[in-house]
Parts: sequence; structure tokens; C-alpha cells
Amino acid sequence: MATQFEIILPFGTPAAVAIGEEAFRLLDALEEQMTVYRASSEISRLNRCAFARPVRVERRLFGLLELAAQIHRETEGAYDITAGALIKAWGFFRGPRRVPGDEEREAACQQTGMDKVTLDSERGTVRYHQPGIEINLGSIGKGYALDRLARKLRSRGCKRILLHGGTSSVYAGGCPAEAERGWPVAILHPWEGRRLARVWLRDRALGTSAATHQHLEYNGKKLGHILDPRTGWPASGIASASVLAPSAAEADALSTAFYVGGLELARRYCAAHRGIAAILLPEGEGAGPVAIGLAPQEFSWN
Repeated sequence: MATQFEIILPFGTPAAVAIGEEAFRLLDALEEQMTVYRASSEISRLNRCAFARPVRVERRLFGLLELAAQIHRETEGAYDITAGALIKAWGFFRGPRRVPGDEEREAACQQTGMDKVTLDSERGTVRYHQPGIEINLGSIGKGYALDRLARKLRSRGCKRILLHGGTSSVYAGGCPAEAERGWPVAILHPWEGRRLARVWLRDRALGTSAATHQHLEYNGKKLGHILDPRTGWPASGIASASVLAPSAAEADALSTAFYVGGLELARRYCAAHRGIAAILLPEGEGAGPVAIGLAPQEFSWN
């Protein structure tokens, strides 16, 4: 998944190395299943075949697609895993990064949209209703992998765990010894490196979206890799979006949705969904971070 994963267990955990190696083997299998960079993956096969016929996918992967479709509906289209054509048009797949022409961008928009995909829960199949649709799980796959790793570790008796993928996707199980608030995790400014806030996680996940590393310069402006599937242009208005959620898959997907949809979408969503909270940093000189749905004991500034 082009990043570093870490598993943190309490000192003295029995058979910790063997358990960790088993979890990392699961991670390798999930990478092979979800990546769009290998033609042999299940997602690549789906993208090749699902316009021609319904394609059956593995049960847990189908559940992930259903979650992505649900979040797409609940965020008014700000989140969309079918943006593969747009990602390629902007060169964020294999490069080079560029601003596509209007016709190319509009054509990619026509090949984007969960409304063009049917998920048949009874048969466990996926069908695309337009050629060129491509699912890309880059905005939810790391979180899903952490959720699967957490279940694997708990099945081996590990109750206190801290997992992360590239530091932008985090899952915390239980809490450190004598620290009932949970695991302290920092949220950093996307390009200054200083700490914006600290949150405490206990059986909860954190996902952060920002255009820290992947971007291009265009007319003196930095355009990030997180695209608004509704317009076909890079999202703007939010410098970083961090979301706390019961699962890492939800946290990852919603951080992307709030980065695209902005403060008002985040406020509406958090108000309507128990257990979801966010810290957003709007763009603009002098703008400060905004906490949404967090209790005072769950976070601190700086």
C-alpha cells in the first residue's frame, strides 16, 4: 500500500513477534486483493469484467464496497470509490501529474459515480453499468486493513494494541496500562509539522486526509491529489481533515469526504451519526483547527 505499517503491543505480550508476523501476512494478502497496481488483484479483475457481467467478490470485500456506497450516499457524493478514471486523468495513478484538458476531465467524470454501480447483496456480485468505471480503494483500503489486523490480533488474545498505516490511518484497541483515557495520538499540521491537536483513542480509529505529499503546481497554486468526484477538480477549502470513528475504514473514508465536502458537511454528518467526530483545518492564512463532535476529555489543542 506504498506506506509503512506498524503494530504496537505492550511489552511482555506472549509470542508477540509470531503474532505480529501472522498479522503482517494477512496484510500482504489484503494488499494483493485490493491493489489496482497488480493485474492479478480481485479489484483489478472487477474493473476489467464488471461491465460485461456481474462479478462475484469475496464476502468481506463486498461488505467494504457496501460501506463505501453507504458513505457515498450519506455524504451527498463527496465520497466516491469509483474515481479511478479521474485519478488517472490527473496523473495520480502512475504519473506524470498534470492538469487534464476540459474534454478529458469531463469524460473521466462521466466514468465516475456509484450510481453507475449495482451491488447485489443477495448474490454478492458487482455490476458496472457503463464502460470505463474503475473502483480505487486508496481512500479506504488502509483503514480496512487495520480493522482486519485488529480482529486478527484480538483473536490471538491481544486486547491492548495500537496500529497505524503511514500514520494517517490509526486504530487503537483498549488502552495503555494505567491510562484509561486511551492511547494519545497527535494530529500534525499538514506541512508545518507542528502538532495541531492530540486525541485519545480507545477502541476507536483516526483517519487523516491532507495534500501533504501528493500534489502538483498549477498557475502558482498547489493542487492536491484528493479529487472532488462531483467536479473532477482537486478539492479545496480544507487543509486537513481528521476523523474519529468506530472503525478505521469509516475514519479513512470520512476524512476524505470531509476534506472534499468541508465544514458544513462534517457538522451535519457528525450531528447525525453517533461516535463520529472530526478536527478540520480550513485553508487560509491564520485559520485555526475546528473540533466537531468531540468531548473535552477526548482531545486537547497542541
